[in-house]
Amino acid sequence: MEIAQYAEEQNFDEIWQAESRLARDAVTPMAAYAAVTDEIKIGSGVINNWTRNTALIAQTMSTLEELAGPDRIMCGVGAWWDPLAEKVGIDRSGALRAMRECVEVTQDLLDMENVTYDGEFVDMRDVELDIVHGDSGPRTVPVYVGGTGFKMLELTGHFADGALMNYLVSPEYNEKALDALETGAERGGRSLDDIDRPQLVVCSMDHDEDKALDNARELITQYLGQQPHIMQASGVSQDLIDEVGDAIGGWPADEEDIQKGMEYIPDDVVRKLSASGTPEQCREKVRQYTESGCQCPVLYPLGDDVKLMIDEFADGYR
Repeated sequence: MEIAQYAEEQNFDEIWQAESRLARDAVTPMAAYAAVTDEIKIGSGVINNWTRNTALIAQTMSTLEELAGPDRIMCGVGAWWDPLAEKVGIDRSGALRAMRECVEVTQDLLDMENVTYDGEFVDMRDVELDIVHGDSGPRTVPVYVGGTGFKMLELTGHFADGALMNYLVSPEYNEKALDALETGAERGGRSLDDIDRPQLVVCSMDHDEDKALDNARELITQYLGQQPHIMQASGVSQDLIDEVGDAIGGWPADEEDIQKGMEYIPDDVVRKLSASGTPEQCREKVRQYTESGCQCPVLYPLGDDVKLMIDEFADGYR
């Protein structure tokens, strides 16, 4: 909450709260940030569309807007990931169709429409948000999809208000991602300019370059072994993905396994997939993402000094 306040003081535009693994949910911190800030936008980056009913997603975002005020809350939804989903009894078959139905119905509910929807995954009859007190007008909450695969990005361009583009990908990946978003946008009678495009960017900043690289290497090791689809999309070799996966043994991985896997990750892969190093190096890498289609870098801070990162990007980045 203190960091959220500090980011707002430094004129940051947005805060996105992850819902990572089973560590923390996104909604509770979002409410906390809204309660102690005045203007900064706050997004879920991202909740999943499998464990929350679509009506509950809309209800939650409507409630957050009541707390934060209009034009501040952003609803980011993602398709979750295996093996975590499978381990808690979720079959993610039909992920594209399920996401389309979730986005369409969430948007309609937030527009305060009465919704009847007969879908494969979403089934609603005569449903609308029930605002007993306060403003009953349409909500100002845009719906973003957090997608990595190009089919999901095409769907995003077609139906969603924005794409929360993923992290641990390279700027070169962004060029293909934009092509997919544009294809979907054109199918929906829109253009790429109609799709808001924030992007998560791992930012491991330290005046000691080697320390910064090692901090990012640990996170990259976890994702190479546990969510290889992200790395495959960014062009990391399958041999490296397999080596790291064998070393850490899948999800969940303990600290000792991750340390073993880190030995396989060379510096050039760390630099390719993240903004890591000195402040100057981090700012330059983030510029590469913005030059490749990211409209708002969402910095994922690693290291001990988050305020250093905030200061370095607030002071002269633009």
